[in-house]
Amino acid sequence: MATPSPTQPGQPLTERSARVASSRKLLRRAARTREGAFLAEGPQAVREAVAFHGRAHPRGLRVHVDEVYADPQASDRHADIRRNAVAAGIPVHQATAKALASLSDSVTPQGIVARCAVLDVPIADVLANGPRLLAVPVDVRDPGNAGTIARCADAAGADGVVLAGESVDLYNPKTVRASVGSIFHIPAARAADPAAAVNAIRDAGLQVIATEGEADLDLDELIDRGGLTPPTAWLFGNEAHGLPDEIAELADVRVRIPIRGLAESLNLSTAAAICLFASARAHR
Repeated sequence: MATPSPTQPGQPLTERSARVASSRKLLRRAARTREGAFLAEGPQAVREAVAFHGRAHPRGLRVHVDEVYADPQASDRHADIRRNAVAAGIPVHQATAKALASLSDSVTPQGIVARCAVLDVPIADVLANGPRLLAVPVDVRDPGNAGTIARCADAAGADGVVLAGESVDLYNPKTVRASVGSIFHIPAARAADPAAAVNAIRDAGLQVIATEGEADLDLDELIDRGGLTPPTAWLFGNEAHGLPDEIAELADVRVRIPIRGLAESLNLSTAAAICLFASARAHR
């Protein structure tokens, strides 16, 4: 897109404005793929995008923000974001609340959105620097779960996320929103072939642990015997069906999280958080 001046005086943009209409297309995956761009909604996501825009990143990500849109209320409420964006040379557009709502797929739009360049990282790059902890969702379809796993991986100090198989698009608006800015912190790669991804991860020196509700070994037993000390990649399966058998069979270890109470199971992202933080503690 053409880059306008960092400050945008005049009337607020409306949902009919050409610029807003162009960015609204990014709610669809085909447009995101074609244009190499996505929308990050919400103050924390936009704040993190602006903070890392054009700067050296501790994880090697290249964060670029094309522009920021904010309605009058959000612009006043999050004046720090506006100031930092302008200081970084990022165009900031004031837009109507209706225009901002048109850039969101949420029932409660947050009034501030950044248009950003995609952050694609090849799996070879994720594995190149000797990672000690990876999250590998396989065929995970729910964007909220995928985004929350990225957030948990970031919080646990993991070195990357590998979205394998038919997992949801990393740049789905709900995935980005659920990551609450972590998408701008942690490298994330796509791997269409989960088996090839597992083999590459193992070749990089990590043990591979598959999470399975019916596994014989439970997480406490694995921790007690020091099984989380080595560099580890955790495989997390589909919400409804778990890991495909042929992928689980590639793992070095299969483990379940012990359920102490009467709950039938755990939400996928909750289970991921437990496993990732167990590894993070073992790696202290």
